[in-house]
Amino acid sequence: MSDPISALLLGILEGLTEFLPVSSTGHLLIAQRWLGARSDFFNIVIQAGAILAITLVFRQRLWSLATGLGQRDNRDYVLKLGAAFLVTALVGLPVRLAGWQLPETVTPVAWALLIGGVWMLVAERLAERLPDRDTVTWKVAIGVGLAQVVAGVFPGTSRSAAAIFLAMLLGLSRRAAATEFVFLVGIPTMFAASAYAFLELARDGQLGDQAWGDVGLAFAAAVVTGFVVVKWLLGYIKHHRFTGFAVYRLALGAALLLFLPAGN
Repeated sequence: MSDPISALLLGILEGLTEFLPVSSTGHLLIAQRWLGARSDFFNIVIQAGAILAITLVFRQRLWSLATGLGQRDNRDYVLKLGAAFLVTALVGLPVRLAGWQLPETVTPVAWALLIGGVWMLVAERLAERLPDRDTVTWKVAIGVGLAQVVAGVFPGTSRSAAAIFLAMLLGLSRRAAATEFVFLVGIPTMFAASAYAFLELARDGQLGDQAWGDVGLAFAAAVVTGFVVVKWLLGYIKHHRFTGFAVYRLALGAALLLFLPAGN
């Protein structure tokens, strides 16, 4: 397969999976086994494309929050977004500085997909028994921050799945409200993570010799695909449960364990 086509497919895959509760990191790791490994810079750029996509989706909400800080509800919501981001940074940065690296084998991804699928089924069932609430509490904000760290450490976990369902169990039981809060927290979190990784690559002199055409094509694909997927998901969850995504995770995790050699 030619490099531009594989780059396009990887960009589309990033846009498809970054915000669905199925793990973009895990899918990219698996896909690059067949489509060819890409540089860390390439992976950072396509993730930035997905971040740009969700920023565009929530542009009106973000503008409303930014211009409405004089209103108590908006100010409280922004403070809780900041708290969730701060928890992620304070806990996640020491983990990164300690030299933690994501595993590059498929087996941990497969197990994370399986465990995450079970977690989604159980968590949604439990959350449905709670009162229907759409108010973000400080407990929810801190929980979302911690969930993002867990997802960053274990590929295949899915940042959105871990954070959305923990938020629902901690009291933000309405799916749409939990999803919006997690997605909004994800914007500064992912921008910061991408910027940090970019600076690491620049420090180590790894930004040269890039196939810029492939990088640009993949970035554009991630933006367009991510925008469409997030718009679709926000409408879907208003009337549907997350069960389909959980079943997909279980099926994919089982297939990887059954049909791929251990550790490959």
